[in-house]
Order: sequence, then C-alpha cells, then structure tokens
Amino acid sequence: MAVESGTWEGVDLASLASREGTPLYVYSAPAIRSRVGALRQALAGLQAGIRYAVKANGNGAILRLLAEEGAGADIVSGGELRRALRAGIAAANIVFSGVGKTEEEIVFALEVGIGRFNVESRAELDTLQRIAAARGKVAVAAVRINPDVDAQTHAKISTGRAENKFGVSIEEARSWFSSKAAWPQVRLDGLHMHIGSQLLSLAPVREALARMAAFWRELSAAGHAIASIDVGGGLGVRYRDGEQAPDAAEYAQAIREALQGFDGKVLVEPGRWLVAEAGLLLSRVVLVKPGQSRRFLVLDAAMNDLLRPSLYEAWHDIVRVGGAVGREEQAYDVVGPVCETGDTFAKARLLPRCEAGDLVAILGAGAYGASMASTYNSRPLVAEVLLERGRHAVVRKRQTFDAMIAEECPVTEWIPACAT
Repeated sequence: MAVESGTWEGVDLASLASREGTPLYVYSAPAIRSRVGALRQALAGLQAGIRYAVKANGNGAILRLLAEEGAGADIVSGGELRRALRAGIAAANIVFSGVGKTEEEIVFALEVGIGRFNVESRAELDTLQRIAAARGKVAVAAVRINPDVDAQTHAKISTGRAENKFGVSIEEARSWFSSKAAWPQVRLDGLHMHIGSQLLSLAPVREALARMAAFWRELSAAGHAIASIDVGGGLGVRYRDGEQAPDAAEYAQAIREALQGFDGKVLVEPGRWLVAEAGLLLSRVVLVKPGQSRRFLVLDAAMNDLLRPSLYEAWHDIVRVGGAVGREEQAYDVVGPVCETGDTFAKARLLPRCEAGDLVAILGAGAYGASMASTYNSRPLVAEVLLERGRHAVVRKRQTFDAMIAEECPVTEWIPACAT
C-alpha cells in the first residue's frame, strides 16, 4: 500500500515527519469525504440525516469538513456541543445523547436550539421538563430504548444489553408515551437506539432494528406519532488484513427493510466508520531492545497517544514506512516509552527489520485516537495534520510543555472550609 511505500495522498511521509515531528496524527480528507458520500448514496430515497458521533474524533477541521459535506452531529457533552457549533454544524442538526447530561448542559442545549435530546432515564426526562418549563421552551426528545441485544463486540463498547447503563427497557419507554401528558414541555416523538461499537456483523443490528420497528408500530397504532427514528451507529471497520466489515449499502438495506412504511426522519450516528481508516499515527523508532525471549520495538508514540490497544486489547495494523525491500521480517513487541507494561501496541508482530530512526505507521487510528489521548507521564499532546492532493495542513499544533502545565498553579492562599 502507499503508506508502506512512503506516501499517502501524494504526501511524502518521511518529509512530513521531519517537518512536523513525531508522534503525529495524519488524516486523509478525501477518505473522509468518500465515506460520507458512500453513506449518503446508500441512504438515498430515505428521509435520512447523518449525525456524526463527535466522540470518535472531535478535531475542528474534521468537524468543519463533515459540516461541508452536510453531516450533523451526535454529541454526548456540552464540550462536544460547543465544538460542533464552532465548526458550523447547525444546532437543528445536533442530537444530544448520553446518560449523564448535567443541568448546565441541558440549559445550554435548549438555549441554542438543538434538534433533539435522546433521553436515557426518567430522572433526565423530569429534569428536561423542569428546565424547559422554567424557560418557556419545548424540548424535542426521543427515548433511547435498550433492546437487550448482544452486539457481538468487545464488552467495553457493548451498549445494548439489559445490564448496560444505556437507555431504558421497551416496557419503561411504553409507560413514558402513555403518560407523556405529565411532561408538557417535552415533545416526546422519537425513538433511539445504539447497541454498541465496532460491529462487524449486521445480524445484531437487524435484531435490534426489528425490536425497535415493532415498538414504533405499536406506538403508532396507539395514536403516538413518531417523527424520528434514530438507529444509532456502531458500524465496524477493518482494523486488520482479512477482517470483513459491512458496507454502507448493506447497512442501509437493513434499515430500509426494518422501517418499511415509516415516513418520518431516519437518523444514523456513524463515527468510527467515517474516520477510523482515514487516519494513522506516524511514529519513529527510538530503539530496538532485545529481551530474553522477545524483541521490543520501542516507539516515540505511547498509550497516552493511542489508548485503544491498552484499553481494549485492540488490533491495529502496523507498517514500516518506506524502504522495506531487502529487509527480512522479524517479530517485535511494539511498545511505547510510558512506564506501564500495558503500553503495548502489538505483540509478536512481524515487520521488516527496523532500526532506530525508522518510521512506522499505526493504521486505522482516525477514530478514538487523538480524542482519547492524555498527557500521562507528562507527555504533551501530539500534533495532527490533514492531507489532501499532495499537501498538508496542521489542524492541531503540538502541545508545548508550558501549555500542558498552564492551568496548574502554586499554593498562594488556603481557603478555609465552609462552616456547616
């Protein structure tokens, strides 16, 4: 592939690394546009809206690119809401998900006029009613149902089982619609679900869609108008050679079949599927360390830069960038410099022989990479660049040490405890 040969989107990666330093997140603008276009085409004929899951990658340049392509946003915090608005995404095209929305976040979302709240508990519904009433507003809302479907994905990113914290049972949702007069400032006219992330099979999606469609038909028969059905996201991507992931056409067909006859708005919330394969983490080899039984390839990237392998035991393809001809393959444990055994990207991974100073690329890093990064071990956040037609733009500057510690301050005054 082009990355292994040393270029991506017409940009020489060695020159890019020399200019911008490593570790470095690198994103392809054409790849993101291509994914949005494919999904839009697949959904043609439906009254559909794409609501990008900002948590996957909230970089402002990527959000602006998606806004230009007509995507809205699925957000789970006030900060993500501000990011989406700042990028030019219309408030009306934003849905607010999440189990723990604070009153401050709800107030802000109401004031800017977001399109819809995805409500996940009775307590949230009551809070939404109270805040909307106090401000003379009507909050548009969908109930997030938990269809109790096994998404067949990693346990930490499964969200549609009864034991998960997300959504409410269909039985509870039914009672909300029956009693919706109790919340006059909440227009409860939508359904929402999201069963998990990195779904490589559409079987659980079809099962969950069938349950939600049956509930929609039941509600309609009872006289409850449903204006919007949000089918969530979670569509998986290929992280390793040989892995198969559903395509947009298959996904859209599953939605069409389940929601046949529905004439309202259909919302989809892709995140990973739009950006994961459009990004990589470029890193330089610090050293090769022979161990008693293993050979360690130590990179300048670490778990604080890309957490997924440590957190989820996630696989990412790793390639040596350029000049592999004539180099024999060797097995490496690919690790970072952070003081944790968990700072491991791969074990026993076959790569062309590597030396200090070589470049490697960790592929499929466009989603849940930079957005989950931290400054653990006092390592400043890395830079991010966007590529297009043989050129690049820095879309996040490399954090300096001074910027990293800017909000810290010495003790200049002790504040006494308040009397009780």
